[in-house]
Amino acid sequence: MSTETNHDYLRLLETFNDAWNRHDIDALMDCMAERCEFHGVAGPDVLGRTFSGRDEVRKGFTLAWETCPDASWKEGEHIVSGERGVSESTFRGTKADGSRIEARMVDVFTFSGGKIAVKNAFRKDRPAL
Repeated sequence: MSTETNHDYLRLLETFNDAWNRHDIDALMDCMAERCEFHGVAGPDVLGRTFSGRDEVRKGFTLAWETCPDASWKEGEHIVSGERGVSESTFRGTKADGSRIEARMVDVFTFSGGKIAVKNAFRKDRPAL
């Protein structure tokens, strides 16, 4: 994998992170490959909850804003090596019951064809503030 490609994927992750903070679902989906998956931070399975395919991934992404309408992912740092990438950020949001979440998190990415094929999210399990 070339340094130029790594740089392109770094820009993709920066664009992706910015879209999350703008709550821009169309911009997020523009970053995703045709065949994509999202593994959420919570759910019944070993990978949390898996959303497969563009329609399901779109639904999974919008759940974050439905759960915490003021959700943000700040202090983003991104690393890329070949077809894999990692983003670390601080997630902040307020749930419907008024409790606040603030915790560091990591997303692990797999790229394909210049886009994100898999987003696998991990977040520290911290008591609500």
